[in-house]
Amino acid sequence: MDFRTEFRPITVQPQQIEERSFQIIDEEIGKHHFTEEQYPIVQRIIHASADFELGKSLLFHPDAVRAGIEAIRSGKTVVADVQMVQVGVNKTRIEKFGGKVKVYISDEDVIAEAKRLNTTRAIIAMRKAAKEAEGGIFAIGNAPTALLELIRLIKEGEARPGLVIGLPVGFVSAAESKAELAKLDIPFITNIGRKGGSTVTVAALNALSLLAERG
Repeated sequence: MDFRTEFRPITVQPQQIEERSFQIIDEEIGKHHFTEEQYPIVQRIIHASADFELGKSLLFHPDAVRAGIEAIRSGKTVVADVQMVQVGVNKTRIEKFGGKVKVYISDEDVIAEAKRLNTTRAIIAMRKAAKEAEGGIFAIGNAPTALLELIRLIKEGEARPGLVIGLPVGFVSAAESKAELAKLDIPFITNIGRKGGSTVTVAALNALSLLAERG
């Protein structure tokens, strides 16, 4: 294969590229505080972002990994805040256990209600999801307002998720929303600071579904 450059890739085999990537992560991560069950999720997030700072900033509720695996194996719904998360998730592994990946933000009733109340679709989407996805995994990678609304619903007893993956990215309310999530005594995966995003949220979900599949 001619890449028309002096540099040649180590390999062009997908499996070998992934294996070598994880070897590099293991070599470079250095000291960390993650448990054996948490580390595969950290690995996947670093693999997706090439960002060790982000990986090391992750926070896990002690029951997060177990709760996520249990939710997937029980066929619970995965709620994504935006389509980017829904598209990136390995739906085959989720559906293998009877689950679905849903996103409500573009539903007609959500759009109409957001306009009526002069608020964001992300907020209304969380209100709808809370009624339809009890015990599910709420995966928020884009909208801090969605995470803050979900936290409010949890505090008021209107939402009972099995796990919250709260990794929104941004400069307005992202870090603050994640700090609020970390105060809750429910299973969560989040991180400290502004970094995050749909890609890393997908990585966390895919890592959990792999763990669920492997048993």
